[in-house]
Amino acid sequence: MSRAITVKVAVPKVIKALETRLAKLENDYATQEENEAKFQKSLEAWRKQIGEFAIANFAKAENLRTNYRSYAKTLNVDFDIIVSESDFPAEPQKEYEVIYSHFYKEMKEDITNALTILKMTDEETVNASTMKQIAKYL
Repeated sequence: MSRAITVKVAVPKVIKALETRLAKLENDYATQEENEAKFQKSLEAWRKQIGEFAIANFAKAENLRTNYRSYAKTLNVDFDIIVSESDFPAEPQKEYEVIYSHFYKEMKEDITNALTILKMTDEETVNASTMKQIAKYL
């Protein structure tokens, strides 16, 4: 027969963890436009590097395909270069998470409500059911 696990965490520790998470959430949301601008700049630089790599290695091109669009007066040239992944510049990755405004508002409200309730309690510990509700934010 299994026994239920009883978890008791000190209220001040939970409050501190939630305050830290709230500050991080607010900072991440406030700086995401700046982070996105940096990412777009690095992506443009990468596209330029890939273009230069493709031009420099055009002699190795295989499976050359062209498509001329007379209405737009554009020539699309597509080709394959057989290389290993380490031979060309790596595509930049986002080092931040995009937080949509509705999700941000919901998370902020949940954390703020939990902090308000925890600051009003006379209990010294937080029980398992409460921890389950706020654990997703920690």
